[in-house]
Amino acid sequence: MKQILMYTANERLWHWIQAITIGVLLLTGAEVHAPQALHVFGFSTAVLIHNAAGALLLLNAILGFFYFMTSGFIRQYIPAEKEFMSLAFAQAKYYLSGIFRGEPHPMKHGPDNKLNPLQKITYLAILNVLLPVQIVTGVAMWAGGRWPQLLEPIGGLTYLVPIHAMAAWFFLSFTVMHIYLTTTGDTPLANIRAMIVGTIPDHDGHLEEGQDGGKA
Repeated sequence: MKQILMYTANERLWHWIQAITIGVLLLTGAEVHAPQALHVFGFSTAVLIHNAAGALLLLNAILGFFYFMTSGFIRQYIPAEKEFMSLAFAQAKYYLSGIFRGEPHPMKHGPDNKLNPLQKITYLAILNVLLPVQIVTGVAMWAGGRWPQLLEPIGGLTYLVPIHAMAAWFFLSFTVMHIYLTTTGDTPLANIRAMIVGTIPDHDGHLEEGQDGGKA
């Protein structure tokens, strides 16, 4: 079967940098938060790795935002369908029951329709709320460790640490659900393969006869 380009090289690079840095941040953050219960790198090394991964995450987020804006791919994340709510309910019903009955997916998956309505809502919340909260609190905690007087007006780390930890739990929950949902493609590894090589089988005839879209 012919292949079509689903994810560009830039999208795949952005995705995997995000995935790896979030994984590293969750692991090192857990060790920094509870060094007695979890010992992988050692507290001091975990702090250094955590800070470096946070800086890389921020840089990747900025570059990714620039790429998605200038390429026009940002439209993929914006809920613009006229029947958005009905499609969202159909998607929720599919995840709750239809997927276990072997029912067809309520939306066609293709280069121009990469995210279903629930994914769009989730990514908007993560990119516009959760990620900024995590970055702001993380930077503030880093700065407060060096210049404690900066955080005195807000009571030091009293409020920042719980907010940062809560956001981390949300990221962990999203990561677990995201990994699970990647296994719901044509095969358990089909979606992961697509994010590695960039292409998917042309089930819906996106390509004209004789056209080759298998190269990323």
